[in-house]
Parts: sequence; structure tokens; C-alpha cells
Amino acid sequence: MIDASEAVHVENLRRNFGAFTAVDGIDLRVSKGEIFGFLGPNGAGKSTTIRMLCGLLMPTGGKGTVAGFDIVRQPEEIKKRIGYMSQKFSLYEDLTVSQNIDFFTGIYGVSKEKRKARKDWVLEMAGLDEKRDALTRSLAGGFKQRLALGCDILHEPPILFLDEPTSGVDPLSRRNFWSLIYSMSRSGVTVFVTTHYMDEAEYCDRLALIYKGKIVAEGRPADLKERSMSRDVLEIEVDRALDALELLADAGIETAVFGTLLHATVDRGEEAGPRIEAILKSAGFTVRAIEKIAPSLEDVFVNLIEAS
Repeated sequence: MIDASEAVHVENLRRNFGAFTAVDGIDLRVSKGEIFGFLGPNGAGKSTTIRMLCGLLMPTGGKGTVAGFDIVRQPEEIKKRIGYMSQKFSLYEDLTVSQNIDFFTGIYGVSKEKRKARKDWVLEMAGLDEKRDALTRSLAGGFKQRLALGCDILHEPPILFLDEPTSGVDPLSRRNFWSLIYSMSRSGVTVFVTTHYMDEAEYCDRLALIYKGKIVAEGRPADLKERSMSRDVLEIEVDRALDALELLADAGIETAVFGTLLHATVDRGEEAGPRIEAILKSAGFTVRAIEKIAPSLEDVFVNLIEAS
């Protein structure tokens, strides 16, 4: 039975491409008005899943609904009720900003009575009112991103699918974009967003972590960090970090690179810290600091992948 409070509900969803399994029996439930994050590395199955949910790709197996419509039998009904923003910039760069909005207004069947108001809203939301006659290809990345979002929701869909929407844009544009997502969620829109940026995942109400086509964990960001990390995380500041990583790995210590630092996942941080320092110093490394820190979502994800 369909739960009226759910925007998305799928069970045992699968997709094969020949002998390759891209999505391997996943279950998902997304509540209306929720910001749901789908987190994982490139090739994990995020985009394949989102295309099945949007009615763009038929599942190999499983069942489910989006906006109350069956993903196998009613994909055209689903398309009418969603907005979809793909990784690839989808607007026409040889058209002006205004022309792109007009084109997508027609594609989405916005009524004549609403067209001017919706166009004005997109121009204001994207900060493009003074650039309405500019060619789209001349816009900076952040403006293109907001214009694409505006065109994808001209028809005011109740569910919005965003497939890595901030990939390749600067940090300020990413923050501004997430402000728009929050605003839409507060108005009741369900937002299903895929990302490989761990900091963005913190903004979501709930997350599902996917790896090699399987869901490896699901829950609120804070709960995932508490539930999925029974071990301690040590942050290590050391010279020649990559060489130090290799040394610690040879010593059987789970270690990952985080920028210029290393994170080691250990059973007892108080005991492991001095041991790690001794290993590094005996090999000629300069250890500037080792401290126990609260695990990040990236720590959680690395730990789950190691365990899978």
C-alpha cells in the first residue's frame, strides 16, 4: 500500500548493464518535504538510481513509486510531477537567458496565465534580471547553475531530483545553491540530491550511503556518525603525508588522506596515538600533532567501505 507521507518508496531496486550490476537491490523511503542525500563515490550507482526514479531508465528488477506513481508502469506520470537537474548542464548556450526560460516554460506546459510570474521568479531567484538578454554561454558557473535549477522547476514540481548539482562550481556558489534548496524544502518540496561532497551531505535531513550499487548505511548525519563509528579517529599532522600513509598501512593501521592531514581509525585512541607517533618518528618523519577528533561523515564512509 502506498504511504501518502512518502515521496519516494522503492524496494529491491536493481539495474544491470549486461553482466555488470550498477544498482544491487536497494530499498529507499523518502518523506515528503525532506532533503534526502544520496552519497557515494563516482561509479557507486547514484546516477543510475536517480534516472530510474525519474522514469528515464527502466529497472532490471524491483518495484517502487515516486509521487505515488509506479516507476515501471507510469514513468510518464512521474515526469510530469518532478524536476530533474542532471550533472551535465542542460540548457541551450546559444540562447539568451530569457529565451531558455521561455523554451522550458513551453516544454513543461506552464499555463499562459502563470508564465510571466514564473519567468520573473526564475530571473529574481537566479539573480539574472539584468542579464536576461545575455547569451547563456557567457554566464559564470554559479549563474548557470541557478538558471538550470529555475528552468527545471518552472512547473512547480513537488519533488526535485538533483544529480550532483554543485559539481565544478566554486564554494560560494555551492553555499548559495544550498540556500535555495533549503528555501524550497521549507515550502514543502521534496529534494533528492546526489553528491560526493561530504560537507554537503551534512546539510541533508537524512542520508543513504551507496557503494558498489549497495546501500551500506542510512540515517540522519549525526546518527550515522554516532552509530557507524565505534572506533576512535586520530588526526595526524606529519611531513610527507603520502609516505607516512604507506608506512602506517604496512603497520596494519587504517589510515586515509584528508587534505594535508592523515586520519587513522583505531580501537583506543589514547593508546594508539603514542604508538603511531613512535612508528613515524622511528622512520624519520616529523610529527607535528596527533589528536583525537570527532569523526566526520568522510571518516564514517571510509570506515564503512573498509568493512564492506
